[in-house]
Amino acid sequence: GWCAVYVAFQLLGALLAALSFAVVRPDDFGWQPRTLASNLTSEFVGTFVLVLTVGLNVLGKSSAAPFSIAAALMCMIYAVGDVSGAHFNPAVTVAILASGRCSDLTVPRACCYVAAQLTAGLCAAIAYASLYDDSFALGPVGESTWGQVSVAEFVFSFLLCFVVLSVAVSRTTKTSQMFGLAIGACVTVGGFAVGRISGGSFNPAVSFGISAAHVFAEIEIKRLPVLSAVQFVKSFAYAAVEISGGLVAAGVFKVTHHSDTVELEHKG
Repeated sequence: GWCAVYVAFQLLGALLAALSFAVVRPDDFGWQPRTLASNLTSEFVGTFVLVLTVGLNVLGKSSAAPFSIAAALMCMIYAVGDVSGAHFNPAVTVAILASGRCSDLTVPRACCYVAAQLTAGLCAAIAYASLYDDSFALGPVGESTWGQVSVAEFVFSFLLCFVVLSVAVSRTTKTSQMFGLAIGACVTVGGFAVGRISGGSFNPAVSFGISAAHVFAEIEIKRLPVLSAVQFVKSFAYAAVEISGGLVAAGVFKVTHHSDTVELEHKG
């Protein structure tokens, strides 16, 4: 009996994938050129898959979470990287904007990207919390301190953003094939290196989603909303460190990849 239910939901998933593909790539069907809506849909879908994978791995107590999460990120980068740039992370969006190397990414567009990413993080968090009927808190792991968390999140957010800028944005070092693998590998490296210190978020959308799901769970069991709101304070702290890492990555990138601008001046 359950076979029919499984097949029905699998077909529903396939239909949703086809509809999302049509929205993301309308030009493939000769309908219209890609619009901002296509980009935002790409960012939403990619970030949703990423945050959902994070939550399911944690709640499922997977011992290979960094590999799984990195694979999810890599798959979505290759799926929609040519549409929106596959940021899936407000820190990455801020880093690319601050680098000044992507003329298409204006401040209003960057704000739209961040809004789509945070919305996707919230929706994904609700989804994984509903599937497990459980949630988990954001914050230092075990006996780790906030100082250790700050260093861990800063360093590996920097790494992630710097690699994105180097392999996907730079005119001189970007790669047309291996960029997704390189970016995904940053998550694996960071996850195993500091996962037992900070949890290995490296992404404000992930941090926000985790906090939101935990807040909803605490409110549901009638804990004081004031105590629940502490989770959002933690997510803001994580986000501030992660975005700081992205900003520093953009600054270092400008120094190490100055040849990009020199090349443009020579062409000009």
